[in-house]
Amino acid sequence: MSQARIHPSADVDPEAVVGPGTSVWHLAQIREKAVLGGDCVIGRGAYVGPGVRIGDRVKLQNHALVYEPAVLEDEVFVGPAVVLTNDLYPRSADVDGALKRDGDWHAEGVVVRRGASLGARSVVVAGRSIGRHALVAAGAVVTKDVPDFALVAGTPARRIGWVGRAGVPLRQVSEGEWRCPQTGEEYLEHEGELTEKTPGGK
Repeated sequence: MSQARIHPSADVDPEAVVGPGTSVWHLAQIREKAVLGGDCVIGRGAYVGPGVRIGDRVKLQNHALVYEPAVLEDEVFVGPAVVLTNDLYPRSADVDGALKRDGDWHAEGVVVRRGASLGARSVVVAGRSIGRHALVAAGAVVTKDVPDFALVAGTPARRIGWVGRAGVPLRQVSEGEWRCPQTGEEYLEHEGELTEKTPGGK
């Protein structure tokens, strides 16, 4: 099993766990108690906050910011300069003018489900969930939960289509039925949700 590869300029806390085969590149920062799975790629200048949990085969592109207590499942893609926030009502100081500290506010993490992708410079607000294999367009601002397989874009982000496991837009073949032009996998739409006709594409 291959060891993790950590660039000398990266800042990885001794209490962080970095899985086998994972690469942490120039100037990335991995904070205390963060857990990264195997075969991940953490790009230049990326930030992973304290206690963040990241699965296997996850890619964080350059300057992506993942604030605690976010959870990223396996095979998630986070594009360049994406921000996963953790505070719905941020303030630097309290009403008395005192600087806020860690215990003065409640962090709400973003959850990104397996296989989902977040396009460059998109922002996901605190506490939101991105569904399995969903695709968030570049520059989108996600203020509501995103369903599995949804393609969302805009500010605030809205669903503009569906994508399959391969990440390409699905084509509608009949009422409530969709097909991936790349793999041929079929999906069923019902009441604003999409499911695989044969789970796992088999």
